[in-house]
Amino acid sequence: MKLFTRLLGICVIVVTLTACNKFSKVLKSKDTEYQLVKADEYFAKGSYRNAQQLYETLFPVFKGSQKFEDLYYKYAYCFYYQKLYSDAENLFKGFLETFPNSPKAEEIDFMRSFSFYKQSPKLELEQVNTIKAMNMMQSFINTHPGSKRIAEATEIIDKSRQKLEQKDARAAQLYYNLGQFRAAAIAHADLGNNYPESPLGDQYKLMVVKSYFRFAKLSYTNRQEERFNKVISEFEDFSDRFPESQLLKEAESYSNLSKTNIKALQNEQITSSAKR
Repeated sequence: MKLFTRLLGICVIVVTLTACNKFSKVLKSKDTEYQLVKADEYFAKGSYRNAQQLYETLFPVFKGSQKFEDLYYKYAYCFYYQKLYSDAENLFKGFLETFPNSPKAEEIDFMRSFSFYKQSPKLELEQVNTIKAMNMMQSFINTHPGSKRIAEATEIIDKSRQKLEQKDARAAQLYYNLGQFRAAAIAHADLGNNYPESPLGDQYKLMVVKSYFRFAKLSYTNRQEERFNKVISEFEDFSDRFPESQLLKEAESYSNLSKTNIKALQNEQITSSAKR
């Protein structure tokens, strides 16, 4: 078994060296037409690194010729298929500037936007490229209203928006977990306003009610009545907006507790006044 493994390893090395030697000969060739044919062959086989190197060599040779558009097109895709999305985006942009009337322009316009989407980072990081992808996909839809790619562009916008919502929701929940209840209430209210179509709208509103209740409970006595009234007001808005929500009773419980607290505060004030 060990002998077989060693022989297999040797075979791999020999094949790799042979392939490298063949590519080196192509790269050093003086026949640019031959190099272009080989570059296209490497591209078709998925050897994008080799194709990229050859296309780079041939750029100044074929620039301005009829073959340059196809060369540029494949060269840009070499970077995309190697997952070098930032470079690919720049090259797709360059293609559109160089060949604005190309029959491939719509495809490349979409791929430029898609390259930003591919650079969308983990949820914990800044979502600059996610936002750019959304905006550019919307621009693509507006620019190409009859495109067959509109459904995919719309789906990417929706996915990007969901990602932004999830990031904002995490931040809002973190405020609550850290006991920053006023900030949590404001952040959850912003979630409801910024994502009005979200299926989690009633959950965000419940967190507004709940957060304001916690905030009121921790407030100085002279500010509590005002802040408990804010809880009641937020619950009333909840019941108006989500009358069928399964969370309605839970939200109402905070409103009822707030009313009880207000009565206790008012009774305490009456008692204090009578003692004077």
